[in-house]
Amino acid sequence: MSDEPDPPRSFASLYHATLDPLRRYLTRLLGDSAEAQDVAHDAYLRVYPKMEDQTAEKPEALLYTTARRLAFNRLKRRKIAPFVPGEANFETAASAQPGVAQQVMARQEFQQLEQAIAQLPEGCRTVLLLRKIELLSHQEIARQLGIAVSTVEKQHARALRLLRTALATASDPLRSPSLPVSQPEVSS
Repeated sequence: MSDEPDPPRSFASLYHATLDPLRRYLTRLLGDSAEAQDVAHDAYLRVYPKMEDQTAEKPEALLYTTARRLAFNRLKRRKIAPFVPGEANFETAASAQPGVAQQVMARQEFQQLEQAIAQLPEGCRTVLLLRKIELLSHQEIARQLGIAVSTVEKQHARALRLLRTALATASDPLRSPSLPVSQPEVSS
């Protein structure tokens, strides 16, 4: 008999026997332990089906070969689209704050919303503000206003429909009913 231990036959035993050595091997290849962990995980995922259906004759060799190929693919991708780990340069990075144009557009949209809300019928406006600003339920609004819940639901739906129409009209002046749309002249 040989002195070599039997190769691991279950996936769990393969995993426990090879996890740390595989990660060290991949870290040496890739130079990054987090990336090595990702590649090791991918390699285990690819070897698992072969272990389950018992088609892998030498599972540890298959695992290392798979991991090595995945690592080489990562290294090739690095050459194509290199990523240098390290600190970000905040002087050249994009700002998380909105630009001037976005701020102006947001103010204009907010003004349009305020105007559209102000033009709603009183009942719709009251229900909408209680629902969206005060965050009250339909039942709480009905109780507070002394009206039926179904009335609150209808007023809320109507308010949303009117707002949607008003904001669509405000954003597309060609749809505005107050602006006449000129018809093209037909020449004879």
